[in-house]
Amino acid sequence: MTPRPDAPRPPVHAWAPPETPAEMTTRLRPVKARHPARTAGAIACVVLGVGLIGGAVAGTWLTGDAGAADSERARDAEVRTLWHSLPVDTLFPRTLRGDDAGPGGADRVWTRVGVAPDSDCASALDPLLARTMEQVGCVRVVRATYTDATASSVTTVGMVFTEAERDGMLALHNRFTTEGLGDRRDLMPRALPAKGTVAAGFGDGQRASWTVDVVTEAPVVVFAVSGFADGREIREPQPAGDATADGATTAAAQSGLGHDTTGIAERIGQGLRAAASRATEKSE
Repeated sequence: MTPRPDAPRPPVHAWAPPETPAEMTTRLRPVKARHPARTAGAIACVVLGVGLIGGAVAGTWLTGDAGAADSERARDAEVRTLWHSLPVDTLFPRTLRGDDAGPGGADRVWTRVGVAPDSDCASALDPLLARTMEQVGCVRVVRATYTDATASSVTTVGMVFTEAERDGMLALHNRFTTEGLGDRRDLMPRALPAKGTVAAGFGDGQRASWTVDVVTEAPVVVFAVSGFADGREIREPQPAGDATADGATTAAAQSGLGHDTTGIAERIGQGLRAAASRATEKSE
């Protein structure tokens, strides 16, 4: 296949095979026999030289890897403090806009109606979900509740800040994916009611759709759960991935609760990533 003119050039490798001699018929000149002591000394010098070069190269590789690991650890440590170092309006903006985020690509707007005090996992999450978060070590949980523009749906969104580093977050992400933990009803996030608002009656029985997103590039788990603002009980809650699928006919799907869940979780996650990037730039 002929490459496109604008295709990137292949990467230059650090090592290449020796160049083939231009002429293969040249006779080799005879070499005089060397004195054994001189030969041994030459070999020792070669071995010593190769060892020094190899050690220097290996040291550079190890130093580079260590520097990258230290940088990641410093960034993660900075992210773990964002739950109390950032203003609440940065963590949970008063208004979220979801262009094309609704069913059929409709625009959505969500307004914050309540924010909970920061808490531990045991207080903020259902017992089984809290136990699952023990794999990465729960530092703190922050939550807020939003309603849509029609005040007919309510959504609680939250973030679990963890002690884990990248490998630990990746392991938890893979576990959620391979074991289908994100679709289990007994791992649904807990609703956060807000007294005196349309979310006053938003309890565990009103949960209709949910999502849990394990962020692999930061020590954070983002979750969201939605329900109806009228307080109706939901007997068949549905994961947001299923509720937003084509042809879904459940109440959560037809009312757009799956889209609310996903849209709000995505925007809160995006805001966190942006804040983490700014915090890292300031610390460098």
